[in-house]
Amino acid sequence: MKQELYVSTDVEADGPIPGPHSMLSFGSAVYTRDKELIATFEANLELIEGASPHPETQKWWETQPEAWNACRINLQSPEKAMVDYVDWLKGLPGKPVFVGYPASYDFMFVYWYLMKFVGESPYSHSALDIKTLAMVGLNRTYRETSKRRMPKHWFDDLPHTHKALDDAIEQGALFCNIMSDVMK
Repeated sequence: MKQELYVSTDVEADGPIPGPHSMLSFGSAVYTRDKELIATFEANLELIEGASPHPETQKWWETQPEAWNACRINLQSPEKAMVDYVDWLKGLPGKPVFVGYPASYDFMFVYWYLMKFVGESPYSHSALDIKTLAMVGLNRTYRETSKRRMPKHWFDDLPHTHKALDDAIEQGALFCNIMSDVMK
């Protein structure tokens, strides 16, 4: 059986749900269980025809000009990006497991785009949520679990820039650090 590979994925979007709103960019960082970063993927996407930015999300983007500019260069069609992503996932030397923070948001966009533009998902219907893993490790409720309540040794000195690949790498390291504590 192939080893599991943890594909930490971060999405930047212009609204709360796919379809009416577009995924602007996404990045994935593949980690082994022992925290080896073995591959990355990133893409900036053209907007979906007929979609429009959500006003509240657009206001937030106006406070993040560097991240906004970074996700609006080298644009690809969603069709091309998602086909390339599926090919990349299938070429990994193990079984990909989606990891997100929060998985409910990032997976929703990635899964929707995969199904719409490729018709399949190498992840199936599965996604691991980092906050849920932290909740178990801290023995707290979900709402009590926040980054400020997590042990400092779970965090590597990595930037959180709202650039999808940077954030995927950061949260992937966090996931591995939590997993090493929780799954001894």
